Amino acid sequence: MPHHRVSFVLPAYNEEANISRAIESTVAAATRYCAAYEVLVVDDGSSDRTAELVERAARRDSSIFLLSHGANRGYGQALRTGFDNATLDFVFFTDADNQFDMDELPLLLAWADNADVVAGYRKNRRDPLMRRANAWAWNRLVRLLFYVPVRDIDCAFKLFRRSALAGLTIESGGAMINTEIMVKVSRAGRTVVEVGVTHLPRTAGAAHGANLRVILRAFREVSRMYPMLTDLAPTTIPSDVLPAAAGPASGV
Repeated sequence: MPHHRVSFVLPAYNEEANISRAIESTVAAATRYCAAYEVLVVDDGSSDRTAELVERAARRDSSIFLLSHGANRGYGQALRTGFDNATLDFVFFTDADNQFDMDELPLLLAWADNADVVAGYRKNRRDPLMRRANAWAWNRLVRLLFYVPVRDIDCAFKLFRRSALAGLTIESGGAMINTEIMVKVSRAGRTVVEVGVTHLPRTAGAAHGANLRVILRAFREVSRMYPMLTDLAPTTIPSDVLPAAAGPASGV
């Protein structure tokens, strides 16, 4: 019998073509695999019908909630809004672009009782070549600058014990947020497990991660947060990655 109570956070920016399906697949998986759930869609100042479609879904299903930013504030801020409004024992997040299989949620839930963070990594990333090259370079950079206990830092298929997030002060508003969170949870002695997941090609809408404005903001955040994160002392020696789940972390 399912026994996990999970808040699902879906950040969305101009995902009109994807959001209805993303909500449907999330609700279907939550119904099958969770004892209780809520779906928090964070519309990050979309200029299309994303918010309207979420409102329509919320009128039909009281477990769905729309959290809106009046203007685009960035991926990290969208996640922070979702995390701040989550109320259940575990917090899961994924993007609203339908590039992950929600039926793989049990792969993460299997470790939920024994880990503070269960982080997916994309076994075969299905993005265009330039986006994969940018991701490779970003992973190399943050692994060089910071101690990052996962191989695929920006994989948007992660499950957190809410108490692990509650003790963090998260400052990133952009793409740096995943690095900041994972560095801080590892420094706090939290247990992190990695699990391989399927990655699917985007079939609708447009990705925004390779936008020049997003990239420049990410580098500004790296510069700003480098002294802060590198000065963090571990509370205990972190377990980081349990070998039974994924083996030692490596680059992607």
